[in-house]
Amino acid sequence: MSSKLLFPEDFILMGFTKYPWLDLPLFFALLISYMFTLLGNMALILVSQLDSQLQSPLYFFLTDLSCLDLCFATTTNITYIGCMAQAYIFHWLGCTECVLLGVMALDRCVAVCRPLRYSVIMDHKHCRRLSGTAWLVGLANSLLQSTLTVQLPLCGNQELDHFFCELPGLIKMACVDTTINEATLAVVATFLIMGPLSMILLSYGCIAQAAFHTCSSHLLVVSLFYGPGIYIYMQPSGDSPQDLTKALTLFYCVITPMANPFIYTLRNKDVKGALRRLLRSAILSKRI
Repeated sequence: MSSKLLFPEDFILMGFTKYPWLDLPLFFALLISYMFTLLGNMALILVSQLDSQLQSPLYFFLTDLSCLDLCFATTTNITYIGCMAQAYIFHWLGCTECVLLGVMALDRCVAVCRPLRYSVIMDHKHCRRLSGTAWLVGLANSLLQSTLTVQLPLCGNQELDHFFCELPGLIKMACVDTTINEATLAVVATFLIMGPLSMILLSYGCIAQAAFHTCSSHLLVVSLFYGPGIYIYMQPSGDSPQDLTKALTLFYCVITPMANPFIYTLRNKDVKGALRRLLRSAILSKRI
């Protein structure tokens, strides 16, 4: 039985079609959140690149995270040519963020526990290597999981009970035994979620007493991202209500990217100072 390629014209994205009264509120909520996502992440990227005082590894990784969140939110708000293209990109970005959050925790651990050697250990070359590893691991996992999903036959099934093309929803559309796909997804997701999460908890466990104020923002972002991911991916398929799964997915792919730059900015004096200097320079340049 041959597989059927999925393109937007081939099937219907259901979303919350059982609750039509949610259409208009959801439209405006998603539009506003997407605009804040663009504004917040672009501002953080801009000040990190233009301000000479924000050239440390911390802001290198924050810039990387903001770029990732911009792509993440855009992937789930703008329709791509085909459903599979969206699935590949969405899964790639999600896996990359899992690994990148772990790398950022390692950076904080080195900064607090080894401050005298921090600039040597976390030099620019090493930061780029860690960032590249996160992106490559996410890409490799996306190629594996999405390719396995593409090959599943649909047997005429055209209704995808989701907002966009995410792998668990696509697997449920198949008309054959998907045990291998579900097991592979669960095993790899466990590794990619619990591996970085364990590294984060271990890193912050070592420095919690000495510098909790430097970690609280990152821990908040971690809880917002990993909490829904653990619930959605690390349980047997079909055990959770689909509406709850959709709501949690919407939370971590829309709300989290919007919240990340504000969480980091509002609790970071350096970033707030850089924003003020950037605005002051812009105002003075217009006067001149």
